[in-house]
Amino acid sequence: MPELPEVETVARLIRPRLVGRRITAASVAWKRSIGSQGVASFASAVVGARFESVERRAKYIVMSLGGRGALVGHLRMTGRMQVEAADWDPGKFAKVRLDLDDGSAFHFIDVRKFARLEFVRDPAQRLAGIGPEPLGPEFTADWLARQLRLRRRALKPLLLDQTFVAGLGNIYVDESLHRSGLHPLCSSDRVSAAQAALLQREIRAVLREAIEREGSSFDVFYRTPEGNPGSFQHQFRVYGRAGEPCRTCGTPIARSVVGQRGTHTCPTCQPRPRRARRKGASR
Repeated sequence: MPELPEVETVARLIRPRLVGRRITAASVAWKRSIGSQGVASFASAVVGARFESVERRAKYIVMSLGGRGALVGHLRMTGRMQVEAADWDPGKFAKVRLDLDDGSAFHFIDVRKFARLEFVRDPAQRLAGIGPEPLGPEFTADWLARQLRLRRRALKPLLLDQTFVAGLGNIYVDESLHRSGLHPLCSSDRVSAAQAALLQREIRAVLREAIEREGSSFDVFYRTPEGNPGSFQHQFRVYGRAGEPCRTCGTPIARSVVGQRGTHTCPTCQPRPRRARRKGASR
């Protein structure tokens, strides 16, 4: 599933092609792609509207249509967004098409039919409850240290929780934890202030590097709106590298399952936390 860097890449690349453009027609080939709204209602809501902005929030792309509302897209596993000439053929997996006033068309494409492109009147309400952006001003070292102490959860599942912090997924959590020397099963309330500061820095560094490389294409599905694969997968230190040597110490990377997610760690750089001794247990 595309994570923050991939979604940010898509938003950045379609933004200049959409902002200022007016929607002249809308067609829907797979009605579930637009959520529970009917096709006629969806078309009535968007036709005639003008794109005012294209932004990312967590793993969502929010395309403001001014006072009307917004289109909120989630790529899920195989969704793609492209803006092409009117005669461009999007193929058999095209789900939604929006014709634009400059002769181009916005295409929402999805192989596995899980992605969504919904019209909402109030995008803020639709996305309420999502945590702070890891590249935003709220995500400071002090904030992270304080919030980790307030919880008592395994570190990786907590970082994947979108109500705790926005946009992080399996790839970038594994990479950030390795760079920070923290094991995914470490209890959040046992992370020191210094460790939290390092983790905050590494999360930001990993995400920025991945955005610079237009995300990670570890399968055939994720491509940028220009049709190119991302290249951050060539920089992975642990993710998807089970059995290969750690780039830091040479120890073979181990694969395990944490919170029902495939997880990659270096047993040397990220020692597994010891179980806390139960109070009253015999020595």
